[in-house]
Amino acid sequence: MISTSLLAAGFNLENQSWLLIVFAIALLVGIFMLIVFFSFVRLWIQCLLTGAKIGILDLVGMKLRNVDYQMIVRQKIALVQAGVMIRTEDLESHYLARGNVPKTATAVIAAHKAGMDLPWKTAAAIDLAGRDILDAVRTSVNPKVIDCPDPGKGRPFLDAVCRNGIQLRCKARVTVRTKLERLVGGATEETIIARVGEGIVKAIGSADDHKQVLANPNLISQTVLHNSLDSQTSFEIVSIDIADIEVGENIGAKLATDQAAADLRVAQAEAEKRRAAAVAREQEMSALVQENRAKVVLAEAEIPLAISSAFKDGRIGVMDYYNLRNLQADTNMRSSIGGLSGDGQGGPSNRVG
Repeated sequence: MISTSLLAAGFNLENQSWLLIVFAIALLVGIFMLIVFFSFVRLWIQCLLTGAKIGILDLVGMKLRNVDYQMIVRQKIALVQAGVMIRTEDLESHYLARGNVPKTATAVIAAHKAGMDLPWKTAAAIDLAGRDILDAVRTSVNPKVIDCPDPGKGRPFLDAVCRNGIQLRCKARVTVRTKLERLVGGATEETIIARVGEGIVKAIGSADDHKQVLANPNLISQTVLHNSLDSQTSFEIVSIDIADIEVGENIGAKLATDQAAADLRVAQAEAEKRRAAAVAREQEMSALVQENRAKVVLAEAEIPLAISSAFKDGRIGVMDYYNLRNLQADTNMRSSIGGLSGDGQGGPSNRVG
């Protein structure tokens, strides 16, 4: 009897241990179910009531993938309520790619409400490219005004010169609308500003008279708009309006004055060059004269030597020498008389030594 009682007591203790284990497991399962209930069931009910079609297993999977499932559910509900059907996997993949899911979803909803076709893949690509997709949609719905030139670059006006040489300074305002299909890979606002500025300068430069431009500034706008300046850009030019235009300097007259001054300096340089050449030539001729005079002196110095040689050789006699001296004296006298009558002064003008 004692052994039977001990066996019964041991059996009861073993049963109690199993009951405690089962109770603990049931308690843990209950706690887990409560956590799942409070964490996912509320969101699942919202999805069920709004038609978002996100199951509890999908919520658990997003939790395990470290995805902000609450935000995904809110954005999916907003998209469905707006009439945009997007897969939950697309929202998850954009979130995991470090994209801004709320801003992208808001942009898609805004485009859908405005009647524009903006697929989720296009919006996600624009967002991942670093562009503000929501601002792009707003600009597409509500056109944006761009100042040309950009005041932030330090130039308040565009300068251009008409054919008559008058400078015109103008400022334009360009109204643009975003092209969502070209937002990825299209040129930005800087390209629009540069192209419009180039077109304005070209239009003013083609005008024959600045008065025509002042009387009808619309000529500039029409000329610029016909050049398709918005090709390969992210924007569509709606209108170009000339905000301000004023007359600048007379660039043509200034350039003509500068050219005349330059021509004068060139002429002065050429004249100075010719004067220097004439002075050099005069110096050369003076040197040549002195050289010829030196030759004459040398030739005259050889005359006495020739006379002496003639005496020695017997080619001339004493009477011939005196006749030569008389001839020289007669020549000197005639030269003295000629000099007296020529200059009116009492001295000879030329003397033979």
